Amino acid sequence: MSSRPDLAASADPDKLLARARLTFDIEAAAVLGLKERIGPSFVEAVQKILSVRGRVVVMGMGKSGHVGRKIAATLASTGTPAMFVHPAEASHGDLGMIKAVDLVLAISNSGESDELAAILPVVKRQGVPLIAITGGADSMLARHADLVLDSGVEKEACPLNLAPTASTTAQMALGDALAVALLDARGFGTEDFARSHPGGALGRKLLTHVSDLMRTGDEVPRVAPSAKLGELMREMSSKGLGAAAVIDPQGRAIGVFTDGDLRRLVETGADLRELTAADVMHAGPRTVRADALGVEAAEAMEQHRITSILVVDAAGLLIGALSINDLMRAKVI
Repeated sequence: MSSRPDLAASADPDKLLARARLTFDIEAAAVLGLKERIGPSFVEAVQKILSVRGRVVVMGMGKSGHVGRKIAATLASTGTPAMFVHPAEASHGDLGMIKAVDLVLAISNSGESDELAAILPVVKRQGVPLIAITGGADSMLARHADLVLDSGVEKEACPLNLAPTASTTAQMALGDALAVALLDARGFGTEDFARSHPGGALGRKLLTHVSDLMRTGDEVPRVAPSAKLGELMREMSSKGLGAAAVIDPQGRAIGVFTDGDLRRLVETGADLRELTAADVMHAGPRTVRADALGVEAAEAMEQHRITSILVVDAAGLLIGALSINDLMRAKVI
């Protein structure tokens, strides 16, 4: 039998919630403190980064290093070429990744990291600009830096005032502020963001075109206006689209017939044997161009309450077809 106390059972719920709320208060105050102190040095930092021909090399040790990795990723995904280099690894060869055309963004709450101290003189001798995010205004890092962004906090959220909590929140907020200011200055838009995130939902919506998804060639059900209804139904069934295009001799889409149309036709009790595609089709079908975005095709289907749409070229010639299932498989919708 274990003699260890049951910590979960003895934990006071009110005390736990109070500690969490105090953490939020302390970290919110840390971020608001940055808002009050931000000034010309921030503007100059943004201008320096905008003028860099290479990359922003973000560096930091420990928890500041974890923050640095996130800042580098945020910069890179919002239009500012960036990478993270671990200071300890830099002393053992990775310093070669940093070129004279780059800029170093070094992060340290105290500003006295031994690993940074070992490499910063080398970085400076290369003529690489150095921006520091630090709470140590008179620290080693601040003395080496061309620009200092003050990330100092009054206290950590940790009740021992030891574990990096409020200080890392402040560093993260400063990094986000830099990234957003740079994004705005570059005129970085939603399409640029999508190109940086092709695997995400926004990327799929803004980068996936109808031409990427549409069925082409023999996969597209089509018949002539003179085709009997039986032939039309066989074409629909064999291609599995739930609809078939009716095309003129030149290949222009002049009509469409769907599974729903067939059900409604049967319900009328009409003699179906002698009907042709021209008799039953909907003239002037809904169409979309191949260079349209997939999300535009989805919006057209939703607006007109249809589950498939024909794809035509500038002359109205049928070149493909797209169903709601095609869009769902591609996760456009």
